[in-house]
Amino acid sequence: MRVVDVQVHAYEHNHPGRPWVSKLHGPDSANGTEMTAAMDAVGVDGAVIVSSFNLYRHDPSFALETFATYPDRFRVVVPIDVTDPAVNDIVAAWSKTKGAVGVRIMLRDELLSDPADPRLSGGFAAAGRHGMPVNFLCWGRLDHGTELVRRNPDTVIIIDHLGLLQPNQPPPLAEPWADLPKLLALAAYPNVRVKISGACTLSREAFPYTDIWNPVLRIIDAFGLDRCMWGTDWTRTSGILTYEQGVAPFRNTTRLSDSDKAKLMGGTLKKVYKW
Repeated sequence: MRVVDVQVHAYEHNHPGRPWVSKLHGPDSANGTEMTAAMDAVGVDGAVIVSSFNLYRHDPSFALETFATYPDRFRVVVPIDVTDPAVNDIVAAWSKTKGAVGVRIMLRDELLSDPADPRLSGGFAAAGRHGMPVNFLCWGRLDHGTELVRRNPDTVIIIDHLGLLQPNQPPPLAEPWADLPKLLALAAYPNVRVKISGACTLSREAFPYTDIWNPVLRIIDAFGLDRCMWGTDWTRTSGILTYEQGVAPFRNTTRLSDSDKAKLMGGTLKKVYKW
């Protein structure tokens, strides 16, 4: 089967020509050469690069350069600024960009807290209008996220990282799956998809993280494999596990059939992102 990772971060080292705005969990660089080498080592055929907000804010230029170098291996998602009055035009232009497959909206604490804020719904509506799925980071704020899903039924909304807060380094969280019922409730909305990404960081056991399977299978049962996509969130997860340890539990599990794995680890992604 062709294995495609629904979320990785590719970036270059910090330098004056393209300075980092902040910091990202991971090595000093994960450029296209390094990222493809890591993928090749574990048999991952392709990946969606989510341009790093922490490093580059709303500038996807490095991710697009990586796509241009490896067009058969990558596609790109960019974070958008919903407070920008020109957000509709920005999304319209992005939808025509070669390699672009989606946008990202992040419910950051310092941004917006009211799901009724028209700027938030405006960003979702712009994405739907121009055929761009929204990768929606609302972990820790699933109540607000649910309201935004309810308000935007005509936009394909992909819940990032199961909608659940995930650690960047040990120790494991005390109750990593506490908000799982809130995520499962989103299955009632047909426009919602789920990234089962970073799931291994929610384990309270050592590799191969067998304790993740009961909750993960509940998610798959609720949404169906046509709405679920596997991913690693590499390099953010590098403080807890290796890239191979993010891949192997899903590739090697006996809890899913080969055909189920083919959907979860690439088949559904190709349909959702029209890749």
